[in-house]
Amino acid sequence: MAAKKPYTLIGLVVSVVFLLYLFLGDSNAPHKLAGRRPSKEDGLIKSYKLNNLQATSRSFNNKEQVLVLTPMSKFYPEYWENLLGLSYPRNLVELGFILPSNSLGDQALKQLDAAVKKVQTGPANQRFAKVTILRQDTASLESQSEKDRHALSAQKKRRSQMSLARNSLFLTTIGPATSWILWLDADVVETPVTLIQDLAKHDKDIIVANCYQRYVDPKKGASIRPYDFNSWQDSEKALEIAAEMGDDEIIVEGYQEIATYRALMAYMYDAKNDPHLEVPLDGVGGTALLVKAAVHRDGAMFPPFPFYHLIETEGFAKMAKRLGYQPWGLPNYLVYHYNE
Repeated sequence: MAAKKPYTLIGLVVSVVFLLYLFLGDSNAPHKLAGRRPSKEDGLIKSYKLNNLQATSRSFNNKEQVLVLTPMSKFYPEYWENLLGLSYPRNLVELGFILPSNSLGDQALKQLDAAVKKVQTGPANQRFAKVTILRQDTASLESQSEKDRHALSAQKKRRSQMSLARNSLFLTTIGPATSWILWLDADVVETPVTLIQDLAKHDKDIIVANCYQRYVDPKKGASIRPYDFNSWQDSEKALEIAAEMGDDEIIVEGYQEIATYRALMAYMYDAKNDPHLEVPLDGVGGTALLVKAAVHRDGAMFPPFPFYHLIETEGFAKMAKRLGYQPWGLPNYLVYHYNE
């Protein structure tokens, strides 16, 4: 028995060395898994050269990947049908949604989930590359009526909540191959089918369409009117108002109580003019907003707090400008908001 002890000890040492070799041996090789042959996925390391990632005016031809992001509190079938009607190749499009954790969000989730499953289990060439649905874990307004959403008294709280939702959404869904992010509101129900290509061909870091609303005028019949007033060019008056504000106060546009005298893109629309006329902006709305993914990667987000007395999408525009990116708008290129 005594003669066997050295061999037992040697065997034990050899076994330990062998195990250490398996797990610590070649640091440049994939880790080996004992008990089976390694698959292609074992130890796979993917490298992405983001400096080579393109976001160009020829997004369609260059097969650039687009991430369409939508905060959603109510499911509008018209929104979904319009989204499905967009002509950008679906294999290059990923979708992302975030819904509030309340009764309205529960109802919207059921409808969205059914709509998504119908498409994603249908013909392979009609499916989107990826669909992500998130639930918002922060508070949100229970009432989503147009009147309650747009009351001046609700703006700071509402838009702070929207900022948190937007930030959660893009930080969760943006991928290393994402070239563009299209922010498309859930109540935008009508756009040109070439919306993504039309906005991308301007090759701007940030570009926003002009959001209007269809309605029936008692005297004129079918008509349209401005809806989104968050896209604007700054004014001296607005800067003076901001200079006199407290740190936690914000300026919101489109309210008589705060006369800023900014140049609002909503009122720049000219039906006879070029739909691709570009104007520089200082604030943007988020109803149909196309952003190069590099802008978000560089740190531009939607501030849920007063940032130079701006918040949410308007605060995003200010932050982007501080990072060296110029927002642009298309006053004659219209998308349409649902009319409640």
